[in-house]
Order: sequence, then C-alpha cells, then structure tokens
Amino acid sequence: MDMDAFFASCEQLTRPTLQGRPVLVGGAGARGVVAGASYEARVFGARSAMPMHQARRLVGVTAVVVPPRGALYGVLSGRVFDTLRARIPVLETLSFDEAFGEPAELAGATVPAVLDFCAELRAAVRESTGLVASVGAGTGKQLAKIASGMAKPDGIRVIAPGEQQELLAGLPVRKLWGIGPVAGNRLRALGIETIGAFAALPEVEAVSILGGSIGAALHRLARGIDDRPVAERAEAKQISAETTYESDIVTLERLRPAITEMAAAAHRRLLRDGRAARTVVLKLKRADMSITTRSSTLPYATEDLATLTAAAQRAALDPRELGPVRLVGVGYAGLSTIRQESLFPELDRLGADPTDPAADVAGHGETVSPARHFPNGSAHDDTSGPVGQGFPAAPSVAGSADGDPDPAGRGQRVVAPEFVAAEQESSVDSVRSPVGESPSEASDGPAGAARDDTAETFGAAADPGVTAGEVVQWRAGSDVRHPEFGFGWVQGSGHGRVTVRFESRSTGPGIARTFAADNTELRPADPLGSLS
Repeated sequence: MDMDAFFASCEQLTRPTLQGRPVLVGGAGARGVVAGASYEARVFGARSAMPMHQARRLVGVTAVVVPPRGALYGVLSGRVFDTLRARIPVLETLSFDEAFGEPAELAGATVPAVLDFCAELRAAVRESTGLVASVGAGTGKQLAKIASGMAKPDGIRVIAPGEQQELLAGLPVRKLWGIGPVAGNRLRALGIETIGAFAALPEVEAVSILGGSIGAALHRLARGIDDRPVAERAEAKQISAETTYESDIVTLERLRPAITEMAAAAHRRLLRDGRAARTVVLKLKRADMSITTRSSTLPYATEDLATLTAAAQRAALDPRELGPVRLVGVGYAGLSTIRQESLFPELDRLGADPTDPAADVAGHGETVSPARHFPNGSAHDDTSGPVGQGFPAAPSVAGSADGDPDPAGRGQRVVAPEFVAAEQESSVDSVRSPVGESPSEASDGPAGAARDDTAETFGAAADPGVTAGEVVQWRAGSDVRHPEFGFGWVQGSGHGRVTVRFESRSTGPGIARTFAADNTELRPADPLGSLS
C-alpha cells in the first residue's frame, strides 16, 4: 500500500482551500527542494527531489508552496499504519506512507478476493484519515510494489500469477527494485533495456555485471522469483537531523549555533525513540558539495542533551579553514537502551556553550575521529532521518547494545514509524537562513513559504504569543490561532501586515483576513490543530 502524494495530500486535507490546487511542499529559498507535489502539480512536470525554483517555473503562478509540517505527517502516518495493522498484524513499513503486508487469509486466494480485500483496506484508510491510498498485490514484494505504482493514483492493481512474467518482461529494467542509476546505465550500455532482457541472461553473466549476491538476487527478481518474507522493520541504527542553509555559513561563530540547533532537533527524536547514544556524528557539506564528517565516541551511552551537544561542538571545524558550509547535520549512533551516568558530567559537557573557552577540548574519555572528506556528496548518501541525506557510518563502538552503531543503516522512517524517510517524498534537505542572519522575506500569497524547516521544528510547541509593539516575521505556511477566528495558517506577510486563512480539516475552505504583523491576538499554533 502506498499513499497518494502523501505530503501534499496532508496539506490539502487540513487546509481545504488547497484542494484541487497545485501544491508544492518544500523550501521556497534559492536552495529549496520539493519534498512532495500534489497530482495537480505533477501534471506540469513537478516532482519530488526537484529544485523548488524549477518546480515553480514548471507549474507557474498557480503554484502554492508550503513548508513541510513533519509533526502533522507523523500523526497521519501513524493513523494509516494503525488502520492497516488492525487487518494485517505484520506490517513492513518502508516510509511515512508505504508498507508491505502479507495477510494470511489471502494465501491461495482468487484475484476477485484479493481485489475485495484491497478495496476494504483503502476504504478503511480513507475513513480513518481522510487520505487516499493506492494498493498493489502480487506473489511477492517486488510485484506488489510494481502493482501499487501502476494503481496510482487512487486505485488497485492485482498482478495475477499467470500474467506476471509477461508484464515483467516488458518493463524498463530500472523498474526492478534495486536497480539504481549506476546499475541501470551499466545494463543499458550493454543493450539490456528491459527486465525481460535482464532475465534472459545466464545468472553467471548477471553476477559478472552487477556483482556477487546483488546480481544473483536481482536476476531472481527479474524472473519473478521473490520469496522474501514481510517483516517488521528493525530499529533505526542512527537518529539524525540536518538542514541546508539558503546562504553559506562562513564563520565558526555562525556554525556553532547551527550545530546546537541540529543537535537539539536530533535529540528530540532520540527522546521519542527511548534510547541513548554513545557516538555523535557531525556532518558538514561544503559549497562545492563535498562532505566532511567527524565523529565523537563517548565512554558511555547518554541521552543528556548538553553532553551530546558538547561532543558535536568539539568536532566543529572553522569554515574559514574548511571552506563555506551549506549544510549542517548532527547524528547519534551507538544507540542503546542501557544508560550509564557519567562520573565527570562537567567534563563531558565542556564545549556545549559555544563561548566556552574549552570548546575545542575533547571530553573525559572521549575519542574524536579525524575529519573525513567525501567529494561531490558521495558519502553514503542515505540516512534514517526524515530530513537530510548522507550520514556516513560512524566508527565501531565496542560494547554498544545493538552491536552495530553504523549510522548509515536504515531503520523511516526511522526512530519511530512517523519519522521513517519516505522514498519518494522526504529524503531531501531542509533549507534555512543562516543563524544570525535575517531569513528571506516571504512573498505575499500562499506560494511564499520562506523556508523549509526540519520536521521537528514545525512540530514544536507554539510560542506564548506576541507582545505589543514586537516586530514579528510571520512566515508563509506557519500555523496560527486567533481568539475570535480560531485556527488558521499564514498565506503571506510583508510591509507590516500578515494575511491568514482561517480553516482546518473540518471547516471547509475558510475566510482570509489581514492583520497588523504585531497584532497581539495572533499567536503561533501547533500544526496538529489543523486536524480538528
């Protein structure tokens, strides 16, 4: 089962004015990336992972750009999976919005019986969440995934055993799960364009082209042989958060607050996960797209924010020497349910304060790895976090509870089901203004989202409000509340004014009202209020 245009559909569900409109979820800045696009936007060629400026150019002036609201997506994702588990006890989640199931009652079932079951699943998800899902079914996970893609949008596709070989044979080889751009290009160079052509190769030749176990496994899938069981996802091996900045960070003074912010964002996920971390990984992507990482290994696993932040700060490198930094990320690995109190907490927290003169001194018993450099962003471009890509593996940690602290291992969504990275819609960087600089102004109208924060930021508790005379930069797409008009979201702001559309899931399309930006009755609100 795969939800249709999940991020954009969540926005259209909770902001009824957006229904039927081309919605782009992501950062609106110069480096913004599309995290999700509604089907109304896709008809123009917009798609996930596309630069936002390109998507806006394709869609035109009707495009509505809104920042991601990770907390909202997490709650709705949880409701979807709870609904599915009521019918399918064992569920293998791939992302926020996609999962495999293997219902025992469908073993040996006819195609009409499978169609009926799929229709019931879709109806149950629609009733519990208001969202639309597409469902595919086949004799294995490979065929079920292909079928769900064929069913989109808003449909069902069952691939019967008798048709699977003919169907597979005519599909492009890139449709085979596990064939990426590099392998696809290699096969294409040899004249192998379709799954059927790949399946026709002797297995020994497939192995020689793609390598050992991978070549053999993909060759079996191409021949329709897929006996992989459906199984619950393993726990995440790393918890991380990262952000791409609209302009490069060029000084250590601006880098340190960014590290603190990302350490805190990852820490919120760590607390939800219920484990402690022993290894802290700092990731810096430079303006030339090369990646530098440094990891710090503590003598014990901890969930103490000050200790973890200090370890990240001690790994910092001065951008004046390293080069301008466009992305900052902090990851926690060596995750364990076993916690140990430090005998010297004050020493371990040295460097948590960027002004601390001992900020560059390693903590008691801690080892800090030398910087590792990866050109062109090629450092294990994968992560278990919902935002961000590319935390490379941390060094081995002796005595870690799970025995494998590799932070590049996948866990989607990741920490908790609501934070698993979506294959198509969420594995993109967030975009922010550098710490210490004013963010770019949001343009008037719903297309003027100023930035794309991490999922955690948009799910955070609301500020207590605005004091009289305070200058507020209301960001397009932010959730707000007014004592008279209720829940709403900012459509645009500028010149001392802010326009708010008051609506939520249950209200239908709402009215828009304009206020002075320093209106004391207008307060930031929890995004989950839009579900009411």
